[in-house]
Amino acid sequence: MHGFFVTGTDTDVGKTLAAAWLLTQLDACYWKPVQAGTEPETDSAIIRRLAGVTADRILPEAYVLPEAMAPHEAARRANITIEFEKLVPPPCDRPLIVEGAGGLMVPLTGDAYVIDLAEELDLPIILVSRSTLGTINHTLLSLEAIRRRGLPLAGIIISGPDTPHNRAAIERYGQVEVIAEIPWLDSVTRSSLLAIKPEIDLHKLARMAS
Repeated sequence: MHGFFVTGTDTDVGKTLAAAWLLTQLDACYWKPVQAGTEPETDSAIIRRLAGVTADRILPEAYVLPEAMAPHEAARRANITIEFEKLVPPPCDRPLIVEGAGGLMVPLTGDAYVIDLAEELDLPIILVSRSTLGTINHTLLSLEAIRRRGLPLAGIIISGPDTPHNRAAIERYGQVEVIAEIPWLDSVTRSSLLAIKPEIDLHKLARMAS
């Protein structure tokens, strides 16, 4: 198995958009292990629409929970027990893009976090961070958590308006490479995503842990 585990410094930083971009760049499959929130649509539905891929490239979720909140609480409210052992990706003959829920320390079960799933899957991690105020602290804390576990880190995707001083600080203090910057897009389509070129060889990165 090769591909990437996509996580974020926080919720709503652009993980799903980054995952859609990776899907278009790598001609990959997509898997959302735990979907919390189904309205107005799931992340898998958003990915399929934005990336313009066929249904077979979107792998079925292990758990779909109705309410949009941390998975452990969404599962509790739905009277569902998330079993960590069942968070296994379906077969895929392409690179696999796995999208986590929220950030690395979001609880999935009573004793497991998103970072535990990333460790179990052993895919290179792409950390999505916003470009705006507050991103330096959130990004450096997330990088520290990844490195304390000794997990494979592919790099950073920065999401939002061009903010060169924040990028420079993240690169310097985080000692990390920026894979791409995804700006605010007037229209998100497969064509507009394909137009954003990676700054690093994605195919090489995707095989870091394979």
